[in-house]
Amino acid sequence: MCAGTQGGKTVFAPEWLRREITWKGPGDYIAITATFPLLNLKLLPECLEVFQHIHQLGEYKEQKHCFYYKNEPTRILFLSAENPESPESATAKAAICDEIGQKQFKREAWEAVVRRLSLYEGRALLATTPYTWGWFKSDIIDRAKAGDTNYELIEFESILNPAFPQAEFERQRAVLPAWKFDMFYRGRFSRPAGIVYDAFNETTCKIPRFELPKTWPRFVGHDFGIANPAAMFYAQDPATGYFYAYQEYLPGQGRSAYQHVQVWKEMTAGLTVLKRAGGSHQEEEIRQAYTQQGWPIQEPKLRDVKAQVERVYALHKLNKLFVFNDLLDYLNQKMSFSYKLNDQYKPMDEFEDEQSMHLMAAERYILSDFTPELVDIGSRQRVTKFF
Repeated sequence: MCAGTQGGKTVFAPEWLRREITWKGPGDYIAITATFPLLNLKLLPECLEVFQHIHQLGEYKEQKHCFYYKNEPTRILFLSAENPESPESATAKAAICDEIGQKQFKREAWEAVVRRLSLYEGRALLATTPYTWGWFKSDIIDRAKAGDTNYELIEFESILNPAFPQAEFERQRAVLPAWKFDMFYRGRFSRPAGIVYDAFNETTCKIPRFELPKTWPRFVGHDFGIANPAAMFYAQDPATGYFYAYQEYLPGQGRSAYQHVQVWKEMTAGLTVLKRAGGSHQEEEIRQAYTQQGWPIQEPKLRDVKAQVERVYALHKLNKLFVFNDLLDYLNQKMSFSYKLNDQYKPMDEFEDEQSMHLMAAERYILSDFTPELVDIGSRQRVTKFF
């Protein structure tokens, strides 16, 4: 349920959950939102109004963050997405996920909720105002709009709430950029200003997985780190020169260079890897550590981050880079990687949260070695030639 701000989605959620409890019967249920402060500010008071005050079904125990029914073994667990594993203790029959579109609500938290619902095939209500183009859009909204019968999409504007002033709605329409008004007051995903890869054509270049010919050469980009190592794997069609992103690698912490290399060798067994590139100029020691384990990694030809990004941008602009649609972490980063905006919602020459975009870094390290012909950098009104 994507709604404009103050549209009433959080007010609706508790009544939806009460109906699910009536249908499903005694057991555990989940109410989760992006952060605990947001939980205490909005979702929890609305739930208590419905369950405790209006219908007098039981009592909320603050220390346990649980609401207990008084006449049956039913409880509602109030959780925060800040801890992705927080729902793991419950086997739930239904869930409400409030403000799931916020950056703090990670895919890992949603996946944990899904695991808790799996035994009873429980339903979930996902309610949010569109905030960013992240995993929620690519994993949920896009699937719903594509006709996936596992999802039902409901969108409505702020003024569907009869208490929301029409005059305020029109005032915001007049003063906000169209994309921001669409997202925050109409409940519609619209491409925000400042998206770095705004030339990425989802309709054309996000494609279903198919079997890649083993004869196509492979290229691998690496981003180093103990806690967040990352790699991206690409195949190139020799006939067209098009690149296909077919594998992402985000294992998390706890593996040595040797262990990483063994996985990569297994992933590329029987294939021809023509080049591996990664890291900044200062990370030569890490490159050598992987080389010693039998996985040679070169320094990227371009050292400047923005120059690397522009090479990848050019590939998108020319529709020469295709992505398998099951690379969910990659697509999440691709759609949310953005420039910082100034007070007038204009992009500045600085990336937002660039240090967390590990797959984007791995991509630019390897693909910046290739030379697109000619590209117009869209909203930045520049033409860049690479020779």
